[in-house]
Amino acid sequence: MALSNIIKVSEVTVSNLGDFLRLSEYSQSEQVLLETIIASGKAYITTFTGLTTEQLDLYPDITLALLVICQDMWDNRSYYVESNNVNKVVEGILSSHSVNLL
Repeated sequence: MALSNIIKVSEVTVSNLGDFLRLSEYSQSEQVLLETIIASGKAYITTFTGLTTEQLDLYPDITLALLVICQDMWDNRSYYVESNNVNKVVEGILSSHSVNLL
């Protein structure tokens, strides 16, 4: 796959997330939930890394981290990520791009 075909964080849509979650269809209320989950996932990533939303687009692996975070939120119907229960791959990806050196 060429890099030009890779979806950037800013380009992730409900349709992309629905495909990732293997949802064949979803109701209007589920669409709103998916939109909220995407926004929450992006907020978590920007807070964790200290990167701006524009900077997130520079790193293709962050898109995968976003999708995995969103999948966890969908599966658990949770709008937040528990810091002690973060997927280790996601944590590794986000940590490698973190400018929050606390």
